[in-house]
Amino acid sequence: LSICGKLCYAIGGAPNQVAGSAAAFFLQIYLLDIAHITPFHASLVLFVGKVSGAVTDPVAGFFISKSRWTKIGRLMPWMLACTPFTVVSYFFMWYLPPFVSGRVAWYLTFYSLFQALTTLFQVPYSALTMFLSTDQKDRDSATAYRMTMEVLGTLIGAALQGQIVASAHVSHHCTVNPPVNTTDSWHDPPSFADPSDPLSHQVIYMIAAGVIGGVYLLGIVILFLGVKENDDPYALNSDRAIPFCKGLGLTMKHGPYVKFTASFLLISTAVQLEQSNFVLFCTHAAGLRNHFQYLVVTILVSAAVSIPFWQKFLQRFGKKCAACGISWMIPFAVMLVTIPNLILAYFVAFVSGLSIAASLLLPWSMLPDVVDNFRLQNPHGKGHETIFYSSYVFFTKMSAGIGLGISAAGLEFTGYKPGICKQSSDVILTLKILIGAVPAVLILAGLFILLFYPITEESRKETKLALEELR
Repeated sequence: LSICGKLCYAIGGAPNQVAGSAAAFFLQIYLLDIAHITPFHASLVLFVGKVSGAVTDPVAGFFISKSRWTKIGRLMPWMLACTPFTVVSYFFMWYLPPFVSGRVAWYLTFYSLFQALTTLFQVPYSALTMFLSTDQKDRDSATAYRMTMEVLGTLIGAALQGQIVASAHVSHHCTVNPPVNTTDSWHDPPSFADPSDPLSHQVIYMIAAGVIGGVYLLGIVILFLGVKENDDPYALNSDRAIPFCKGLGLTMKHGPYVKFTASFLLISTAVQLEQSNFVLFCTHAAGLRNHFQYLVVTILVSAAVSIPFWQKFLQRFGKKCAACGISWMIPFAVMLVTIPNLILAYFVAFVSGLSIAASLLLPWSMLPDVVDNFRLQNPHGKGHETIFYSSYVFFTKMSAGIGLGISAAGLEFTGYKPGICKQSSDVILTLKILIGAVPAVLILAGLFILLFYPITEESRKETKLALEELR
């Protein structure tokens, strides 16, 4: 693989991360403080949207596995076809409709559409790794390029969205002239819209959505022009594609895949909880209302610059050993919850970025090893790659959707009120638990399961030799 090919492949996946990052960090606070829907309805939107994306994964895997080879490949047509619709659904996801009674249905519809369409892109895009090269080092290198660009995409999304929409969440009366009686927080004046300009925040969010939609179109053009998809290099002419349902059953019985998926669905849920609640925590629980966009950028810059470090680390010490880096965020997140200090917050953001980089790189670097292991045990079948990738994304999205739904419902239960300067002590406690305790438990449980993951560096080399012989 050429460096240019790896870069074009990596850039193609970045727009999904740009949009996903903006939604992960800002959609919940947008629904609560700008759209003015209740925390329960916000949790419903987040949960149903994630579930719709998760349900689309096996459906996409099924239809892609049935697709025929074309002049531009088997996976590329899917990515080209869904991108324009993804841009439209993303734009309307941030639109504030003039009606009030149907806003929940509006956001439910377009967030669900956006999640489903990004899945139709992500499944063939992630499976494309297996059709770039037959060499494990090449695929690992391409994955590292991809993760670096995706983390940069996450950084760009959060930075663009954060810098553009920050003014919609900073209140002059909360930060400069706070009310004397802060105990009676339920009667504080709203901190969202300026009454003299009710459309100002809608325009701000529309600008951000338009910019990110343009990034989508640029990314797909670079992917199409710079990447060549190869056919299955190991399949014989007589080999037939594994039926989707049979392949799904085989993957669910494949020991390495089950342990791998169980581990990383817990870890990814922890990272999703951190992302979706971080801005709320900074705004309402840590007194960092004017710094949240800079803290988000610090997290993502740290993650972006540390991807090459983790790639070198896993090459030298192994992928299971590199997984320990995911746990680094736990003690620092607990410190931030117990000692909300500005300097400490930036340090926590930096360390969290290192851990997030490891949690992003490792699963996509390990999944091709699992697919190779399965190929060795089932040498006369083809077309199983999309089954592995679609079912993995399905499980991680389902777990993340459940986690996000529960976290937003917890805020509803404890009495979160949009637009006030000071939330109740119960809401603050809930945010601290969602940022500190819950992710810590999930990460530790995921790493414990990963101890039993059977694919080691030695077995990877043996599989590589056996597959070369098969080829």
